[in-house]
Amino acid sequence: MPNISSGINLDSNFLNLKAMEIKDVRPEVSKLLVEGEKIMCAFKTIRDQVIFTNNRIFVVNVKGVTGKKIAYFSYPYSKIQYYGIETAGLLDIDSELLITFSNGHILQFDFKSNVDIRMINSLISKYVL
Repeated sequence: MPNISSGINLDSNFLNLKAMEIKDVRPEVSKLLVEGEKIMCAFKTIRDQVIFTNNRIFVVNVKGVTGKKIAYFSYPYSKIQYYGIETAGLLDIDSELLITFSNGHILQFDFKSNVDIRMINSLISKYVL
């Protein structure tokens, strides 16, 4: 099954997603939202961001050495077929979110162990089920 590239695909602790304040989301993301769409929570690596809204998941992938080239990916909840989480164990450095879309593509995010992955599960459930 082919995977969707989120641009956040290296599995090392410093590249795992950590929680961030909504006010710190890249300002241009607000111009990509539709009327009535709200940011519910956001996460970041060193330069990239993953933003959960009430309609979709945005991935902001900062590219290149200078960071001037930026890719924006939009994954609507309406296209999610199923999803799952894996919580961090006692010695694990990350928890995971795995999403499969109706076309068979898979998207995976690795979060730092202190991220409340169950909250993310509840958020997605609210908009998918």
